[in-house]
Amino acid sequence: MLKHLKSQDDFSEKSLGAKGFTLIELLVVIVILGILAAVVVFAVSGINDRGQESACVTEARTVRTAQEAYYAENGTYAVAGAGLVPGFLSKTPTLVTDTSTAGAIALAWAGDCVGTASTP
Repeated sequence: MLKHLKSQDDFSEKSLGAKGFTLIELLVVIVILGILAAVVVFAVSGINDRGQESACVTEARTVRTAQEAYYAENGTYAVAGAGLVPGFLSKTPTLVTDTSTAGAIALAWAGDCVGTASTP
């Protein structure tokens, strides 16, 4: 390929800068790409933690909503989540433990939610 470029008539007429990139130009581009990569790494560093916390809060809201729907239908809350699956929930919650009594909803964090999510 280099022989092909050198054989062109206008190759010898070009100045040194017009023949290709200089080492300084290449280094500047590499430094800029490195800075951009560092910014991206720090921007996405805590995504897993925030996602887990969001999943815990969402499941707590879902169980609370299912308990309220059970209450609307039966006039009392389901005791410890009994009767919520499959009628009101599609599966048993894994991130929230339902310890509700017949008179009140009581939820506690379980599994991966311990110490990561705010109060349900």
